[in-house]
Amino acid sequence: MKTSRAYFAACLAALLTLAAVPAGAADVKSLFNIDLSDYPGKEALMIEVSYPPGVQDVAHRHNAHAFVYVLEGEIVMQLKGGPAVTVKKGQTFYEGPNDVHVVGRNASNTEPARFIVVLLKVKGAPVLTPEKE
Repeated sequence: MKTSRAYFAACLAALLTLAAVPAGAADVKSLFNIDLSDYPGKEALMIEVSYPPGVQDVAHRHNAHAFVYVLEGEIVMQLKGGPAVTVKKGQTFYEGPNDVHVVGRNASNTEPARFIVVLLKVKGAPVLTPEKE
């Protein structure tokens, strides 16, 4: 369990380093990490992301199934080739393993946004990989 927690902490540190345009602007909290024993080589990660007003991610991919649930505020999400959508409190968003996330930002310049992300991915694979748009 210690190895698993250390790995997850390292992944979260990488996410914090790579995800926010102003370094450290997004607050990411680890909520849960578990190996999926009935899916050998796969793991599930759950994180809570808080975006201060105006925060925006860099273009990236997760190489995972990513399920997003908005707890507070509104976020704008866009996958390469698709329309930008505004996801409000109580709504969900999905990214597939091959999707490139070209827009991920707080919809407000005055109010915070907070959401949960559940990632189902290959064990040991990076949480986030930066992409060129």
